[in-house]
Amino acid sequence: MSIRHGLLALLERGPRYGSQLRTEFESRTGSTWPLNVGQVYTTLSRLERDGMVTQDGEDDAGHTLYSITDDGRTELRNWFGTPVDRSHPPRDELAIKLAMAVGAPGVDIRAVIQSQRSHTLKAMQDYTRLKAQALADVPSDRDEVAWLLVVEQLIFQAEAEARWLDHCESRLVRLAEAAATEPPSVLLRPPYAGPRGPRGPAADRGPARPRTCVPRLPYFFLRGNHPPCPCPSPPRPPVRPWTGRSSNCGR
Repeated sequence: MSIRHGLLALLERGPRYGSQLRTEFESRTGSTWPLNVGQVYTTLSRLERDGMVTQDGEDDAGHTLYSITDDGRTELRNWFGTPVDRSHPPRDELAIKLAMAVGAPGVDIRAVIQSQRSHTLKAMQDYTRLKAQALADVPSDRDEVAWLLVVEQLIFQAEAEARWLDHCESRLVRLAEAAATEPPSVLLRPPYAGPRGPRGPAADRGPARPRTCVPRLPYFFLRGNHPPCPCPSPPRPPVRPWTGRSSNCGR
């Protein structure tokens, strides 16, 4: 958000002092991006340094008034005529959170998505109520029209975020299902040779234990924890029933 150009746009309507600029800025944007007075005066000082505004006396209450210069008007026209640069988008906390949650140990990314979606939908409902209140009466001045445009942008932004979260969840589910149905890349273990190791010829050891595999599939899409091996568990060796006699007693 360009506070610098926003203040220039307000000063083009006539001289203003700092607190007045702050109030009008928040009226235009519906206090969506609140400003503090110190931030306003710091920006005015930089604009004055760059020759885009100049002090224009004081009002009856002793407030210092600022006016826009010709250089400031040129800068403002260039700002209005230049598209907002989207080639370097700002950091999005939600996108970074989901990117870091993929494969993170102990993190259920589906729970993260569902929690964020609930919050986003609630915010969209709140913005929709604000829009309905703004449209209860036909907007009569430029500030009301400006606020209506801002709140509609918030609604569309929340709606797009909710749709993106739905897309993320469905994509992760599809990837997990595809990974579960494809043949796994396995690391085979050596045949099972019995609880006490190899004994005698292979015929005396009985059938070898079925080979098991260690899955190398991307199951971490939905959770950071890997699921158990999908291969069937091999049968346990038979347990000899207890007869009450020791095999070494000689009886």
